[in-house]
Amino acid sequence: MKQLKDGIRSTVRIDFQGHVHKRLRGTGAEERYANEVAVLKVLEERGCPYVPKLVEEHPEELYFVSTNCGRIADQIRRERSDELFAELERDYGVRHLDAEPRNVTYSDKLGRFCLIDFELAEILPDPKAGAV
Repeated sequence: MKQLKDGIRSTVRIDFQGHVHKRLRGTGAEERYANEVAVLKVLEERGCPYVPKLVEEHPEELYFVSTNCGRIADQIRRERSDELFAELERDYGVRHLDAEPRNVTYSDKLGRFCLIDFELAEILPDPKAGAV
């Protein structure tokens, strides 16, 4: 597996099938793990196509596997990344609390920018609830 990140709060690796393996650690790891898994589940339920999808959960190890959303979009402008995070909140009811360009990827498969790293995010009411 290829190591993508080995930080204070998590390690992230990508396997040969392209899945992302994330293990949380450090201060508040249990809460951050639970939050990220919950947010990814809500985004999948709400039909968001440009975020990772959970493949496996291992809560006892604070470890999960998700689909890959492409490569880091290191050339993205702040204005564009702000638009993407606003779109996520407006259309899917999730506020990313670490809305930084480093959490934007580009997927050649989808042909669009994607958002990652939902340890720090807030689930809001579904903006589509009650819509007719």
